[in-house]
Amino acid sequence: MATILVIAARDDWPTDRVVSVLTNRGARVFRMDTADFPQQTVLAGRIDTHRGWSGGLANAHRAVELSDIEAVYFRAPHQFRLADGMSEPERRFAAAQARAGFGGVISALDARWVNHPAAMTRAEYKPIQLATARECGLAIPPTLVTNDPTAVRAFAEDVPGPIICKPVASPVFIEGNELKTVYARRLSPHDLVDLRGIDTTAHLFQAWIEKAYEVRLTIAGDRLLAAEIHAGSARGHEDWRSDYGSLTYRRTDAPSDIADGVRCLMDRLGLRFAAVDCVVSPSSAWTFLEANPCGQWDWIQGATGLPIAEAIADELQGVAT
Repeated sequence: MATILVIAARDDWPTDRVVSVLTNRGARVFRMDTADFPQQTVLAGRIDTHRGWSGGLANAHRAVELSDIEAVYFRAPHQFRLADGMSEPERRFAAAQARAGFGGVISALDARWVNHPAAMTRAEYKPIQLATARECGLAIPPTLVTNDPTAVRAFAEDVPGPIICKPVASPVFIEGNELKTVYARRLSPHDLVDLRGIDTTAHLFQAWIEKAYEVRLTIAGDRLLAAEIHAGSARGHEDWRSDYGSLTYRRTDAPSDIADGVRCLMDRLGLRFAAVDCVVSPSSAWTFLEANPCGQWDWIQGATGLPIAEAIADELQGVAT
């Protein structure tokens, strides 16, 4: 029986919403977290010259044949949870085997993917995103990636107006059991005097783009679902993620040239879902900032009513839009 495989963290409520839409439509769903493997989920996959991957996945509650999986929703699952009592070298070895074995078999499935892990891994590199967006005709901010303080000062002199600094990778990290986030920050002339610490790792700098508001453009399959984000504070205007309480939202539509550029971007990155952030200037010019292949969207649906979960379910079920 045709089944949609959902691989996501057990506590991921946006995934709960997608699964609810699918099950209400009568779809058969097998949901798991990679943390379930190998202790709670069993994989048996076979392949030979005459037949592609067959076998199945099973846990204490249900089972699914690999050949029955017609679509896979892959969204930020947890790490493999291994048995206690292993030494650290054994744990590293076992985790590598789990990634190559479980991950390899699942990644080889001929199914509709939202999104395929290999495509997500590549697309998460911001330098690749920016280069691809530029090739697809989208405007991007002048950008510098460096660990050289001299290059930062030269960049600041070269671009008109202020520059900002933001993480090249995920802005979230854990320190002392506390979740912390690094937000984009506009640099003052004083900041450019003392750039100690820049040489410790890669940093991303961009020209500050004057904006009237920002847009979160959520793409699911061929559908573009756009919401304006208006910041009600100076902190939120600099980086709206730093002050959610000040934000207001409004549905909007992407201009046709932006829609064409974003669809080109998605096609070249091999993605079927992404959360794209854009800046809209006071003169209504759109500038691409980034595309998150595993971006959050549940709060946008709640604030605007945009049918994002339904669009993801349509893509998984192959529903034409």
